[in-house]
Amino acid sequence: MPVNATYQAIRQARRPQGRPAAADFEFVSGPIPDLAPGRILVRNLAQSVDPYMREAMHWGDWEKGFGLEGRVLGRVLASKDPGVAEGSVVFHRHSWATHAVVTAADIRVLTVPEGVPLTAYLGILGGTGLTAYVGLKRIAKLQPGEDLFISAAGGGVGTAAARIARVLGAGRLIGSTGSPAKAKHLVEHVGFDAAVDYRSATPLADQLSAAAPHGIDVYFDNVGGTHLEAAISVLRHHGRIAWCGAVAQYDDLDNPPAAPANLYDIVGNALRLEGFLVRDHLDAREEFEDFLIPHIVSGAVPVDETVVHGFANTVDAFVSMLGGGNTGKMVVTFEED
Repeated sequence: MPVNATYQAIRQARRPQGRPAAADFEFVSGPIPDLAPGRILVRNLAQSVDPYMREAMHWGDWEKGFGLEGRVLGRVLASKDPGVAEGSVVFHRHSWATHAVVTAADIRVLTVPEGVPLTAYLGILGGTGLTAYVGLKRIAKLQPGEDLFISAAGGGVGTAAARIARVLGAGRLIGSTGSPAKAKHLVEHVGFDAAVDYRSATPLADQLSAAAPHGIDVYFDNVGGTHLEAAISVLRHHGRIAWCGAVAQYDDLDNPPAAPANLYDIVGNALRLEGFLVRDHLDAREEFEDFLIPHIVSGAVPVDETVVHGFANTVDAFVSMLGGGNTGKMVVTFEED
C-alpha cells in the first residue's frame, strides 16, 4: 500500500458551551484497514471548515469515516473498484482525517480545468458557490439591475454570492461584516458598493438604511437575528429573502434569538421569504459549473479563500472561521505523501 499504514483524524470530544475551543476536539489515529472489494483508499489533500459544523457540534451526530462529516478533496491511492482509477482526484465527505476509505457512491471524480485551482471545488465551485448560485437564481430569482444585501459577506458563501451576483448583473451590492478592515476589503477587492460593520456602535438597521437609502430588492441571509430584521426594514414592495444560514444563533442553539419585531412587514410589503438547503438542489450543479467556470478561467471571477496549511491546524482554522478570521472560503490543505 503506497501510504503509511495509519491515519490521523479529529473527532468531537465534548459538546461546546458557546464558541468551540480546541478542548472540544480530540486527535486520534489508527491502522488503515485492508481494502475489501469495491473499496477505495483516498489520501485527503484539502478540506473545508464551515459554519454549519457548529450546529452539528450541538447535536453531536456528525462522525463519518475516520473523522467527521465535511467537504474534502483527495487523491485515490488504492482502488478495489475497477471503475475508479488510482491517481484520480475526488470529492467526498469523509473529512477531518488524513485518509478515507470510501465507495464509488461516496465520491465524485473531478476533472479540474486548466486555470482553476483545485481548492475552488471546496469554495466557489463547491457547495459554497452552489449555495450562493441557488439562493440568487432559484430562490430569490435575482434580476439584472436589482439591489442586493448579503449578510456575512466576507465569508465563503457571502463572497461567492457577491461574485455571482455581479456576473448576473446585480445593481447596488451591500454587505455586512464584522470589522472596518473587512468592510473596506469588501468594497475595494470583492466588488461591493457599500459594506457595514455589524459590530459598530451604530445599530445595524440604521447603517443599512444609510447604505441603501432607496431600499433593496433581495436579501441573501446567512445570519438571521438582527440582520433579518434590518433587511426587512429596507426591502421594497415584493422584495425577496433567500435564507440559508443562521450563524447568529449557532453558539447558543438552545436559546435562539426572538423573531424580528417587524416580521409582519412581510405581509404589508408583500415580501417573500424562503429558506433552502443546497443538498435539495444538487441537480443545479452542472448548470452552475457551466455558468461559472469560464469566468474563473478568464480571471473575471477570482477565487476568494483563506488557506491554512497542515492537518494539525484544522481545529484552529475552524475556530478562526467562526470568529470571522477568514476572508472568503476557509480551506485547510494537507501535505501529500
